Amino acid sequence: MSADFDKQIQVAEEAARQAGQIVLEKKGNAAISEKAESNLVTDADIAAQDAIIEMIGRQFPEHGIIAEEKDFRANSSSHNLWIIDPLDGTNNFAHDIPHFSISIAYACSGQILVATVYDPMRDEMFTACRGKGAFLNNAPIRVSQASSLQEAIVATGFYYDRGKIMRKTLNSIERLFEANIHGIRRFGSAALDLCWVACGRFDAFFEYKLSLWDFAAGILIIEEAGGCCTNLKGEPLDLNSTGLAVSNNKFHRDFLAIVGRQDTGLRFF
Repeated sequence: MSADFDKQIQVAEEAARQAGQIVLEKKGNAAISEKAESNLVTDADIAAQDAIIEMIGRQFPEHGIIAEEKDFRANSSSHNLWIIDPLDGTNNFAHDIPHFSISIAYACSGQILVATVYDPMRDEMFTACRGKGAFLNNAPIRVSQASSLQEAIVATGFYYDRGKIMRKTLNSIERLFEANIHGIRRFGSAALDLCWVACGRFDAFFEYKLSLWDFAAGILIIEEAGGCCTNLKGEPLDLNSTGLAVSNNKFHRDFLAIVGRQDTGLRFF
């Protein structure tokens, strides 16, 4: 890892592990409520976020923080910014499905520089520091070698909206199957989906609406593993993006030609 960001990556990893321990301790007996229809939050989310914020605040008291829960926000244009999802895959966690993660990213002047995504169920720590590669439990990772959509396993996610965005996603899934991909997977944690593209378990991923904390860490890990991350128009992602398409960079144009079609009149850029 770059010496310039040793402290940031160390704090991110320690905070993710501490949050992961909190989440595991609450697994099976967490208090659950709804933020909105089908959008759950648990006391594990809140406790994990509090622990992460406390650790980052102690080490970097002048830095801004954007986090999912409790309306803890800083301006996304803050010079030094931490972006936190304390429990990505809350619906899985609430239903005792063992697939969820903690995602922490650090950005400076709008550029994501450090990323950590931790899967506490598998004890898998994905990390990246810009320009220094991507790692899983300290071992280097690379994207897959699938050379075409026809060889690809594609992952996706559904936003909580059950209207136009859902239909758009289902239409794209249908078109991907028409392109004879190997299969579709929908596992319920975008941060882990992105990391699984980075380590070659998936070949591509798309989703039409995500929040910054869902993807900030994952896209750096993919890029450092040799993959490609864009919005649905094929443009570079930034801290204000919502929809995204990522791949191993071997068939990205063909992938975008399917998932980037805007025939519903919606905009996901």
